Amino acid sequence: MTGSTPPWKRRSLRQGAGQGPSDGPHRARDDERGSFDPGASLEPVADRTDHPAPTDSTRTPAPVAKRRVAAIRDKAREGARKGGSRARAGLAYLTDRIIENAPRVPVRDLATLRRQFPGLGPEQLADKLVAGAASATATVGAGIGAAAMLPVPPAMPTELAAEITGVAAIELKLIAELHEVYGVRPPGNLKQRSAAYLNSWSGERGIDVKKPSTVSGALNGPMKQQLRQQIMKRMIRDLPNLMPFMVGAAVGAVMNRRDTRRLAEHVRRDLRKIQVAWDALPQLPALETPENPLELEG
Repeated sequence: MTGSTPPWKRRSLRQGAGQGPSDGPHRARDDERGSFDPGASLEPVADRTDHPAPTDSTRTPAPVAKRRVAAIRDKAREGARKGGSRARAGLAYLTDRIIENAPRVPVRDLATLRRQFPGLGPEQLADKLVAGAASATATVGAGIGAAAMLPVPPAMPTELAAEITGVAAIELKLIAELHEVYGVRPPGNLKQRSAAYLNSWSGERGIDVKKPSTVSGALNGPMKQQLRQQIMKRMIRDLPNLMPFMVGAAVGAVMNRRDTRRLAEHVRRDLRKIQVAWDALPQLPALETPENPLELEG
């Protein structure tokens, strides 16, 4: 019909629409601005009683996260266990090497020393021995430090073990010859004396022949434990020797020289208390020559 409103321009009236006054903003009816149904409330969930908010006690962690945490924890424990096992195995290996090398260390008796250094008294002769041993251990430290500059990280533990065993042999020789100089050679055969010198080296003290605890000819459990502790201290002190660019060489030389002198001073302090004058010494037999003796620095 002419003049009528086209269908697409006609407003579709819902049931209940168009009722009520048009007193809203812009003269729009309230029912056109939304429903009066309270189910569409915008109040926070936590302030409503019909839908309680979830609490921490009702939340459960994701199973995947729990499994990942457990896996990381297990790997950390396994790594610590393997690391501790390798450290103990390394200490046991070094201890066995030093024990095996002890009887092979060539030691000069007092008569030989007096022939090689004529005209010197006990203290002057001891000073000569300490200076020679300190120089030898410094050479070992410098050599290991120089080798550590090579870009071969797996070889570093081997170099460190070589340094500790080499220095231990030099210092065992020094301890044995200091006992000769001060006239307090421990009793027993080569193997028994070597065990006594190992005890002296691990405890950094002299051997008192009047105290059986310092002259034990057998390496029992406590003595081996003390020896491992001494080796561990040496390993910690020698770690800077592995620094590259020849820095480790200088550090190794200085530290080894210092440690050898300190060890010698501790041993000499104990030996002076029980020193026997040369003219009061009984006639002692010559020391045995070890089989397959070690070749030492100096």
